[in-house]
Amino acid sequence: MNSRRLSCLFVLAATLSLIPVPGICAPSTPSLSVAMQFLSAADPRFHYEGRFDLASPAGPVAIWQGSRIGLDFSGAQLVLHFDGIQGQNFFDVAVDDAIAVLSVPPGPGRRLVFPEHLGEGRHHLTVFKRSEAAAGWARFTGVEIAAGAKAWTPAEPAYRLRMEFFGDSITAGACNEDGATDQWENFRTHNNVRSYAALTAAALAADYRNIAVSGMGIAAGYVEVRAGQVWDRAYPVAGSRRADLNAWQPDVAFVNFGENDDSFTRNNGQPFPAGFTDGYVALVRGIRQAYPKAQLVLLRGGMFGGAQSAPLREAWETAVHQLEAGDPAIHSFVFTHWSANHPRVADDRAMADELIAWLRARDFIKTL
Repeated sequence: MNSRRLSCLFVLAATLSLIPVPGICAPSTPSLSVAMQFLSAADPRFHYEGRFDLASPAGPVAIWQGSRIGLDFSGAQLVLHFDGIQGQNFFDVAVDDAIAVLSVPPGPGRRLVFPEHLGEGRHHLTVFKRSEAAAGWARFTGVEIAAGAKAWTPAEPAYRLRMEFFGDSITAGACNEDGATDQWENFRTHNNVRSYAALTAAALAADYRNIAVSGMGIAAGYVEVRAGQVWDRAYPVAGSRRADLNAWQPDVAFVNFGENDDSFTRNNGQPFPAGFTDGYVALVRGIRQAYPKAQLVLLRGGMFGGAQSAPLREAWETAVHQLEAGDPAIHSFVFTHWSANHPRVADDRAMADELIAWLRARDFIKTL
């Protein structure tokens, strides 16, 4: 998916849920008027981008937010197949300029018809996982297209560089399409495609990965798992198998943690965790070992803790000074913009604008 195709997901032509979830009314599924043919997910014409579980080629598991599936096909019909669905999963499904929000609820095999009108010519399909990994994951098993229609591998994306973001809910895009109050029951409004991370990657024509878990911290947080336990894993679960980090290496990796370490302990009347600095240093050194040629950017901010917490600032700065002192390819950036609730889309846009401007002024970006 090139930068134009990624950017088109930010301008939704349609926002339809194909399967009902609590609080959402779904339209009736259009009927198919022609015979269909099935293309297995193992077909080499599919193009996968992201940290998938590829143990079964006929059923790659879409886990992490920002993961993408691409295919070019002809004909006026499209059906997507999923299986082994865990938790809540929402995808932006784009065919050319028509986009629908697809909900894949838990359970066995799902056969979901793309609801928008398609012509008979050649089309480009992009499936973008907008909901975060910790909310759920789904096995993609293939598509149906009209009998006699053709399929092709999409054109090679015109990326300039590769970016990977590690973080918590701020980086995942949690709650960014909510109203005045954060809500955690329906993940449809937690839209990674409009996160500051995805917006930054799109602006710089970057191939994009997002490994973030809401509530996760370095030494404390609202979920049991810690950043050091899952940053290099296939699933957001401590002890899950390690991802193949040699298969895809970023040019720039971003790290944004600390908000949960601060807010969880502060809200529970506890001191800021003493192990934060050592844990942060260990995490970044682990990332450096895995990505020896990458530029690493250590981020802070987006919500109250990153902007206003003195204990977090002091612990983070101590870690950053240790890391920057021994590695000229490690850099740090602090967001000026922050929000009391989780960042909404406007906040994500403001954060992305800050980060994009800073990156464009850096020599290490200009030379990539």
